[in-house]
Amino acid sequence: MPALMPRPHAATRRTALAALLLGSAGLVAWQWPQRTPPRPSGNAALEGIGDDVCVVAPPTPYDPALGQPLTAAREVPADARCPVCGMYPARARAWAAQVILADGDAYFFDSPLSLMLYLGNVAHYTRGRTAEAIVARYVTDTDTGGWLNAHEAVYVTGSSAMGPMRAGNLPAFADAEAAQEFVQQRGGRAVPFGAIDVALLRRLAPNLRADHRLHSD
Repeated sequence: MPALMPRPHAATRRTALAALLLGSAGLVAWQWPQRTPPRPSGNAALEGIGDDVCVVAPPTPYDPALGQPLTAAREVPADARCPVCGMYPARARAWAAQVILADGDAYFFDSPLSLMLYLGNVAHYTRGRTAEAIVARYVTDTDTGGWLNAHEAVYVTGSSAMGPMRAGNLPAFADAEAAQEFVQQRGGRAVPFGAIDVALLRRLAPNLRADHRLHSD
């Protein structure tokens, strides 16, 4: 009776199979498809705000070819990711916000809410960065779609308007009159930049980090 041959180890079987595929005419090496985790969306994205989750959001460097001042507002790149929630701001351009740093790098946000969360904890969301290095902050005018200086804009909180994450947000307006017209249509109340404090942000983002500070003026 012939001796039983030992069963090859799993790794050996995989190696032999790969060799067979590569050695056969007309065949190409097979690679297992890579599974890409789905991007956060809806309330699931909001739940991640404030958690210790590392979001890969590389900055967008200044491009002198644009022919504009370093601190001027820029258009949102299609591949830019929000460092707070990981979403792609260009996909909801009407809500986008941005900051520009002294070295010319820019970060883009999916909404004014994410911008405010970022300003209260810059080093957490972008390692090695500081609030002091920020030289410009912009939000999108809800009425016109243009860029507004975030310090000078007026925001509405508590309205029926849902942001990109389908949750409470902070639509921005050029002045108090425009914000009040929005309030009459969608509810809520108008607040200036300086009135957006930790308590207000915690109502909009219940998972706000405990070490969140007031945003820098």
